[in-house]
Amino acid sequence: MLRIGMLTSGGDCQALNAAMRGVVKGLCSKREDVEIYGFQEGYKGLIYSNFTMLTAKDFSGILTLGGTILGTSRQPFKLMRVPDANGLDKVEAMKHTYHKLNLDCLVVLGGNGTHKTANLLREEGLNVVTLPKTIDNDLWGTDMTFGFQSAVDIATDTIDKIHTTATSHSRVFIVEVMGHKVGWVTLHAGIAGGADIILLPEIPYDIDVVVNAIDRRKAAGKRFTIIAVAEGAISKEDAALSKKALKEKKAKKKYPSVAYEVAEKIQSKTDQEVRITVPGHTQRGGSPCAYDRVLATRLGAAAAEAILDGEFGCMMAVRRGDIVRVPLSEVAGKLKYVNPASEIIKEAKWTGISFGDSEME
Repeated sequence: MLRIGMLTSGGDCQALNAAMRGVVKGLCSKREDVEIYGFQEGYKGLIYSNFTMLTAKDFSGILTLGGTILGTSRQPFKLMRVPDANGLDKVEAMKHTYHKLNLDCLVVLGGNGTHKTANLLREEGLNVVTLPKTIDNDLWGTDMTFGFQSAVDIATDTIDKIHTTATSHSRVFIVEVMGHKVGWVTLHAGIAGGADIILLPEIPYDIDVVVNAIDRRKAAGKRFTIIAVAEGAISKEDAALSKKALKEKKAKKKYPSVAYEVAEKIQSKTDQEVRITVPGHTQRGGSPCAYDRVLATRLGAAAAEAILDGEFGCMMAVRRGDIVRVPLSEVAGKLKYVNPASEIIKEAKWTGISFGDSEME
């Protein structure tokens, strides 16, 4: 009997169900003696032994279903070694659940924090295989994560819709896109949606450069400007502060999010009205796009193959179009940032997009 535990952890996204389906179909196509233990609400289910016995039938018809049939939750890695309110050792509890069920492998679908905990469990002697899930596409070791393209499509659609109203008004429109630490979604959606200015966490902006870009458009007879702003976009002034000073400054801020801060600064320096749109969690919702369905299925099938090969402690990753196995020890704790000197940034600048960091040549 092959006993597999499965959980989805962290923020939800499209194609989680598609990826789990790929794993189960891959296993059941090769073996008939497979038991699936689905842990509810991520690592919380593993900690408190809250699971459901599932069969291959439970994974039929979920390829196009958004969210996750197992539910999810955020369990911060930094608190994994901290006992819960009742003094329970979470790591020991997860190990106990794993061994109590006599699992052969734990399949974990998640992002950066999830992979830190997965690697911790690997170090504790559990057989773990992971799949790269996050709309942010910020997991080190893989060219692509599932959920990313679906989120980009939604953010792009938002910018597209702003264009139609923008043509009717002489205004600056700011679309705030998800991404606290990295700007991949904002970058791709900004380019795809035809944004005039893109502000990313990796490229601190100068508000005067942003305003000058707006003024140049107005001088050229263009009645509006669309700005795609990542949640974690930061000014050059704030980027120069220490972590402590920046934290103290943010604690005193009156803005609900960065888009409102940028809007107020622009409003004070121009005579144009500013409007803000925040698509928020819609970027995580709905059915996965075709690209993510294919990617998640491939990753799931590759995970099944790794399990049957008896190769654990690895993440399924995309590299140059191929699915490969990357050691968890090389993945955990690393983020994949947008490189300000990358070709995609250079090419975007060639088309006239401003990133708020320098004046156009």
